[in-house]
Amino acid sequence: MAKKKNNNRNHESQGIGRVRLPKKGQVLGVIEQRVGGGRMIVKCMDGHSRNCKVPGKLKKFLWLREGDVVTVRPQKYEEEKKGDVFYKYRKGHVNWLRKNGYLKDVEEEF
Repeated sequence: MAKKKNNNRNHESQGIGRVRLPKKGQVLGVIEQRVGGGRMIVKCMDGHSRNCKVPGKLKKFLWLREGDVVTVRPQKYEEEKKGDVFYKYRKGHVNWLRKNGYLKDVEEEF
């Protein structure tokens, strides 16, 4: 069986692993404030601040705090106001995203 070609050698050799990029309909964002009740205000890279929540199946696994970089899926009927958080990026992934131009407006926290 032939080996699979590795396209992500640059950041895998640094110990980062694969970086999950936002898919169609998703946006990168930074948590600004925890509001309570499992909700938070997220400043998204498309210029909107959204009131976001973590879906029920991920609540036990995603522990979030202010300053974390996350992937947000805006809700279809209220795109500019609400959204769902689906993924939290680790420190190495945030540095890779910043270095490759995905996070332009985020100040250096890590």
